[in-house]
Amino acid sequence: MQKDIIINLSEYETRIAILEDSKLMELWVERPERERMVGDIYKGIVKAVLPGMQAAFLDLGLEKSAFLHVSDITDLYEADFLEEEELAQRKKKKHYHKIEELLKKDQEILVQIMKEPMGTKGTKVTSQLSLAGRYLVLVPGEENIAVSKKITEREERKRLKRVVSGLKPEGFGAIIRTVAEGKEQKDFKNDIRLLLRLWKKIRKEAEKKKAPYLVHKDMGMVASVIRDQLTPDVNQVIIDSRREYKKIRSYLRVIAPNLRNKVMLYNKDIPIFDFYNVESQIEKMLDRKVWIKKGAYIVIDQTEAMVTIDVNTGRFVGRSDQQSTILRTNMEAARETARQIRLRDIGGLIIVDFIDMYSAEDRRKVFEEFKNSFKNDRSKHSILPISDFGLIEMTRERIRPSLLYTFSQPCPTCDGIGRVLSKETLAAKIERWFRRAKVRSVEKSYKLLVSSEVYRILTEGKESRIKKLNKMLRLEITGEKDESLPIDEFKVFSIDEEAEVTERYKT
Repeated sequence: MQKDIIINLSEYETRIAILEDSKLMELWVERPERERMVGDIYKGIVKAVLPGMQAAFLDLGLEKSAFLHVSDITDLYEADFLEEEELAQRKKKKHYHKIEELLKKDQEILVQIMKEPMGTKGTKVTSQLSLAGRYLVLVPGEENIAVSKKITEREERKRLKRVVSGLKPEGFGAIIRTVAEGKEQKDFKNDIRLLLRLWKKIRKEAEKKKAPYLVHKDMGMVASVIRDQLTPDVNQVIIDSRREYKKIRSYLRVIAPNLRNKVMLYNKDIPIFDFYNVESQIEKMLDRKVWIKKGAYIVIDQTEAMVTIDVNTGRFVGRSDQQSTILRTNMEAARETARQIRLRDIGGLIIVDFIDMYSAEDRRKVFEEFKNSFKNDRSKHSILPISDFGLIEMTRERIRPSLLYTFSQPCPTCDGIGRVLSKETLAAKIERWFRRAKVRSVEKSYKLLVSSEVYRILTEGKESRIKKLNKMLRLEITGEKDESLPIDEFKVFSIDEEAEVTERYKT
């Protein structure tokens, strides 16, 4: 299997695509107004302690209060709060502490974001801080050493524990990452040195700043993907920003110099996601109905509580008996469903309704195919075997809203029952349209029609997005409002041809 990482950067959006054999498997999107928060460390203030929920709400200086459950409070802060004698007695009795014994109103505490805000909920945080490096995660206030479950060989697990045990300082635990398999002492030594330096900086910053305060911002999306995803099995990393290309090369010089040659700078005129056929795959990603081979399809419905996926034979009738047709359809659907779950970053409770199979052996085959399709998934997940009703139930870790909520917004016409492309997504889509037009046509003058809300995004500010686009591409684009257009649509007219050319350069 050939694995590639394609990175597209613009002023308003960063997108990272993971391709496996040229097929889009994962996509990350980050925008300036909504940067990733997982891993950020805050000095917060306890605003409310709720014994009934065994949880507390914290003020981190964000729009919504953060949620901290008692199970996510470490002994590090318990020691700060309880008297030494009382603490020793509790540990001796193996006491399960209550939230009201550990926290009090207006107390200041260092916490790290585990899950980003979703819907009406604020961030979920933990006081069990951790600092991720290339080969291990350093955990202040702990002593244990854990090894990634994906490293299965017993002797290798023991060896790695011995190596790290001799390097890590007292008062720190460690989690050895999958990529550390086969690594030697020098690799871990560099990691620990950098993480200890970072921890000292965090403690110093926390001591001098008053809560609520952002003490440490975790590395950006591009750097974290390079740290976590760039392994020897990756064929190449291709990026269309010279500045970010240099930063990645410098970063790899420190953590993995042997992988620097895998990073390539993209400098063709055609947009990078078009060249690698990523854009067309993203376009289909928001579709409710996803076609698979020979006319079969799956239907994906997302709600806040759960996601349901329905498998249908559609036009596929097969050439043999009915059960063989059903088995082939379900096997194809198992692979595509797993891909869509990873690609859309769907989390929480997921129910997949396969076509009914009478044979227990057929159900086992489909289950194994579905389960194996998640072997490269980084998110924690749990999958139950297919029930007699043809259903698979699974849960998948959800640390941020799925891409559906990044790319779309509630439909103003149907009061949120359906969704349409958000204004920001459409504006970025329009910019990519003109980039294609620049490469494929000698045309210089265009008239762009959009809804009033999208028009405002494109034209606001002294240096508006349309002005920047004209300057960068050396075009003459005139924007106009068209109140008859839906919020997620646009039209482009050629001035020279006096005709609409919207469909010409869509993908």
